[in-house]
Amino acid sequence: MLQRLNIAIDIASALEYLHCGLTTPIVHCDMKPNNILLDEDMTAHLCDFGIAKIFEQDMHMAQTKTLATIGYMAPGNTWTISIVVWNSWDSFNKWRYLHSYGIILLEMFTGKKPTDDMFGETMNLKCFVGESLRRKSLMEVLDSDLIRDVEQFSEVVQQFVSSIFCLGLECLKDCPEDRMSISNIVDSLRKAKIEYLAIRGKAEKVV
Repeated sequence: MLQRLNIAIDIASALEYLHCGLTTPIVHCDMKPNNILLDEDMTAHLCDFGIAKIFEQDMHMAQTKTLATIGYMAPGNTWTISIVVWNSWDSFNKWRYLHSYGIILLEMFTGKKPTDDMFGETMNLKCFVGESLRRKSLMEVLDSDLIRDVEQFSEVVQQFVSSIFCLGLECLKDCPEDRMSISNIVDSLRKAKIEYLAIRGKAEKVV
């Protein structure tokens, strides 16, 4: 559980750097698990910037096309990033990146790819997790490799996992303006890690 959370933080931190840490924001354009590499310390790194785009601050507008991966693309503009006005960069940021990141976050903790055979026209990864949260049936969607962690550290950890799923769904809201910024996502994940470590520390003392 902790290892996957650390990877999620690494990915979000890399996106925050691309968006907010550079003079010219970089759009990766193909966020997916295959473009995330783990080093010997299990630190995650983004790779394959072959179709990445750089947006200059004095750029009034830009138009580009992308062949991003099905399942991770934001719905609607499947193949084309339409006119992007610099003043609405934050909206573009949320529309494009946060959707892909939200899918990856849910995939990491459910073990289900967005292209899994169980999904179709009436069910997708977002609905799969959302329905589970509404029914309070977390164990039905949690990756089986993580279930022992949840059972070992009680219902409090289940609440932690629920918060991670909720964060993933925040990234997948239909309206881009309603989604969290990448900086807020990084902050939320780091806070979740602190809370998780505190929960584990208390549980291990009891055991």
